[in-house]
Amino acid sequence: MENGYFSEWLPRYRHYLRMRNYSERTIDSYEAVLRRLVHYLWLRGNTDPYRVVFYWKDLASARTDTPVEADTMLITDFLSFLTSLRTYRPSTIHRIISTISSFYRFLTAQHAVPQNPIPGIERPRMKEKELVYLKHSQVLELLASITDLRDRLVIRTIYATGVRVSELCSITFDDINFASQTIRVKGKGGKIRIVFIDPETLEELRGFIGDRTTGPLFPGQSGRPVSARTVQMIFRKYAPAGITPHKLRHSYASELYTRSHNLRVVQENLGHSSLKTTEIYLHTDLDERKKVYREFFPLSGNGDEQKK
Repeated sequence: MENGYFSEWLPRYRHYLRMRNYSERTIDSYEAVLRRLVHYLWLRGNTDPYRVVFYWKDLASARTDTPVEADTMLITDFLSFLTSLRTYRPSTIHRIISTISSFYRFLTAQHAVPQNPIPGIERPRMKEKELVYLKHSQVLELLASITDLRDRLVIRTIYATGVRVSELCSITFDDINFASQTIRVKGKGGKIRIVFIDPETLEELRGFIGDRTTGPLFPGQSGRPVSARTVQMIFRKYAPAGITPHKLRHSYASELYTRSHNLRVVQENLGHSSLKTTEIYLHTDLDERKKVYREFFPLSGNGDEQKK
């Protein structure tokens, strides 16, 4: 068993994530969580053992030269410390726990700790909530209201292909195959996939590209790819309140599944590694549910009740 200190393993873990093609933004987010954890553990091991309450300012004096091995109770205490100082949404706590679990899975694989302490931690319950999204007709109305060609195509391309904002920003001219009506995108973890695009959107993109033969599909300042922040600003400018690029991606998934009922295709088009991730985007349209209920449920009085 190698064990060791956080000061040794945090850089190794960061290198491990980079080797797995995690974005620098994601790596920074993981490290921020883990640094708060190690600072808390250092305080627990280097202050009065009878002290119960810590504050954010206490973390500033903490260090990373503390052993990586920690039990479930210590991790639970850390989570309690976080929630005692700030109100976190259940989804945020889930993300924090998942980050810590990922780190300890890495340590376990490297034989630095005997086991991952996270499986023993109970996660907060997530309330079911319906995602806000636009139906197809509403998306068309939104697009018709936008006169700026670039801004309209940014929104239309996300809806037409289901790509993430980061994927949209990284599309170059060379990624577009006009003959096969497809676009090559680089997804999470550097995974490459092919998405499909309709002829009308593709023709608008051809006009937008003009004489350009290289470079990003949507150029920003100094010819660099448009930034994710700019895309978000475009949505805030034109889209209804609450409709983000992620919600429009949900619209894409919902429309494709409602019409095809092919969950596997939706999963692959979205670039999800798990069907469980795809399922949260999917729900049956209220009108369709009503139609099926009236047609098939015996008490609705449409045929089957008479066949009992």
